[in-house]
Amino acid sequence: MEINSECSKEAIEFVQELNHTKREPLKYFVRSYGCQQNFADSERIAGLLELMGCAEAANVTESDIIIFNTCGVRHTANERVFGNIGALKLLKRKNKALIIGVCGCMVEQQGVADGILKRFSFVNMVFGTNLIHMLPEFIFRVITKKEKILQTKLNDEIFEGLPVKRSVGPICQIPIMYGCDNFCSYCVVPYVRGRERSREPEHIIAEVKEAIAQNKKEILLLGQNVNSYGKGLAEDINFAKLLQMVAELKGDFRIRFLTSHPKDMSDELLEVIAKNKKICRHIHLPLQSGSNEVLKNMNRNYTREKYLELIDKIKAKLPGCSLSSDIIVGFPGETRQDFEQTLELIKQVEFAFLFMFLFSKRPGTAAEKLPDIVPNSLKKAWFAELVKLQEEIGAKKHREQIGKEKLVLPDHFKAENGKIVLVGKCDQNFLVEFEGTESMVNEFTRVKITKAHRRSLWGQII
Repeated sequence: MEINSECSKEAIEFVQELNHTKREPLKYFVRSYGCQQNFADSERIAGLLELMGCAEAANVTESDIIIFNTCGVRHTANERVFGNIGALKLLKRKNKALIIGVCGCMVEQQGVADGILKRFSFVNMVFGTNLIHMLPEFIFRVITKKEKILQTKLNDEIFEGLPVKRSVGPICQIPIMYGCDNFCSYCVVPYVRGRERSREPEHIIAEVKEAIAQNKKEILLLGQNVNSYGKGLAEDINFAKLLQMVAELKGDFRIRFLTSHPKDMSDELLEVIAKNKKICRHIHLPLQSGSNEVLKNMNRNYTREKYLELIDKIKAKLPGCSLSSDIIVGFPGETRQDFEQTLELIKQVEFAFLFMFLFSKRPGTAAEKLPDIVPNSLKKAWFAELVKLQEEIGAKKHREQIGKEKLVLPDHFKAENGKIVLVGKCDQNFLVEFEGTESMVNEFTRVKITKAHRRSLWGQII
């Protein structure tokens, strides 16, 4: 494996030799918080640790190296991370050689990295989202020089060739780009992950081929805004063209992608999805609000009318395609009238799945400075109202699947009443359960839906 020169070969060889001389290799534990992009980053962190001869630990208590890969999107995520870091203090007392690292989006926020080392003096490494390739060097310096590592740096570089340790199961997460240029007023991503950088298509295709060879059955293409893929590349390529290239690869697999920004979803992309059966009939299209005034304050760069026009196109070109979205409740300045417009739009679209969040103020964003007139108690009441509405719609969308045939990819099984129950998702992203055998895990199975539960479907093998 060829590693970038910054990722010191000396460091890798040193830890490899150290593991070779020990009775047991150093054990590592990586905990991920937040989005799929973070989990994909953690697979690269694990890949580097495995390259150095380390072995994965079952839990933190058995570990010699612990790394928390953090999320900065919500305040509650930060507090959870701080609590979990604090709990490591006792482990450090018992094992002075324990190496503890904190990385990811949270540490890129202003003042957070310094604050972690001041608040938790037992932490050895704090490093940013773009510095995963430096991990062997950081560990080498901690072991040999007892250094405290504090390094965050946003740049335009993409470091290819890093080893990847894939998660167990049939799903493979592959980043196609990093960062974001949209600067939605509530979001920290452009500040913690940098501006948009697209990977060269040949690197993406090579990684997809490798995943298919490893018997991965679902390829999940990742980006903060996959619809703007290709920006800045010399080659004339966009996301629709890349998706077509992946769909043309040989193998028994299907394709999903996250996340699409409504302002950039093109007719060309919908045409590519429509003509390729390997691409799942499920689109996640974050709405955030149904009010034009709130959308403007969020800097989303589309109106409710444009969003609904796009939904109509999707329903016309992709019959049976399920839709999901994100909604923020209680954005600064949001009124009851604004919120009711959101409810009306949700009733009109009928999302199969909806991810709902109370607004979380993030330091450094434009929304942090906006006046907030709605009390928290009222926001929570609105949130409960939205949840109730979506539960009704979601139940309806689940009932509509009864009698339909689905191609399901079970990723695990459970024992119930002496029977084996397979659990996985179908093309439209519905969770499906059915009786089968353990050997059917990770294999596509055609199932007829016979029952609809609140959050899942029940079916029988055809």
